[in-house]
Amino acid sequence: MTDRAVFSIDFELFEHTPAYRSAAGTCDGPVGLGAGEFLRTVLANNDATATCFVVGDVAKRHPEAVRALADAGHEIASHTQTHRLLTDLSAEQRRAELADSRETLESVTGETVSGFRAPAFDITDDHFELLAETGYEYDSSVVASRRIPGWYGGEYDLHRPSRATAVDSAAPTEITEVPTSVCPGVRLPLTGTWLRFFGPRYTVAGMKLLARRGIAPVLYVHPWELVDLPAVDGVPKRVYVRTGSWMRRAVEYILDQPFEFTTVRNVIAEHGLGDRA
Repeated sequence: MTDRAVFSIDFELFEHTPAYRSAAGTCDGPVGLGAGEFLRTVLANNDATATCFVVGDVAKRHPEAVRALADAGHEIASHTQTHRLLTDLSAEQRRAELADSRETLESVTGETVSGFRAPAFDITDDHFELLAETGYEYDSSVVASRRIPGWYGGEYDLHRPSRATAVDSAAPTEITEVPTSVCPGVRLPLTGTWLRFFGPRYTVAGMKLLARRGIAPVLYVHPWELVDLPAVDGVPKRVYVRTGSWMRRAVEYILDQPFEFTTVRNVIAEHGLGDRA
């Protein structure tokens, strides 16, 4: 039996990243949007389906791009409405980010949106409660990484899909948590920035280690990583490392591995966690 893995896409644009928002300079156009065509093609070439955590603002301004992903058979989930850090917002603002993005995405795709991932894996104490209140069924915002100063990590030790009560005992039992994967031993994420720093062989090695433990690796990439980024005054150099063609080749290499790439929703169903408790 072929091991399964989740290839997820945090579908945000360059303008939504904290690095860009805090920079002095600006750029024109929806940088990263064009990567949607590459992603659809490379996924189709490998008979892979993905979960796309889409910023509602992207779907609102570019509905055709999000609709194309849904029409290709990929799961559409939420990445908030505006990609603001949840810990910077009030409870009412957080609720609006969750509710508005779900409404926007469902309106654009005509499909039910059941999943959520927070920008920068940044969640609050009432996160799971708000997810339940706004109609979500699962979250993928937990990453069991070692602590990375000024970033994230150090709070969790969850490596496989579980009820959200495994993260917070007070969480509503109907919410499932599907953590983003870290490399065993190293305890750093398998993808995102770490894929660009360490290379795809690091990612694939971690995937194989997780598969041996019966864990379906959960990977993620951003569209803006797959294009040639414009130089913007104030954006740190690390943001530009191995973006564009290098990252596209890395994605092709990963999707060519002997895994069956499927959606978060399918992995949840395989674990028997899909029914609301």
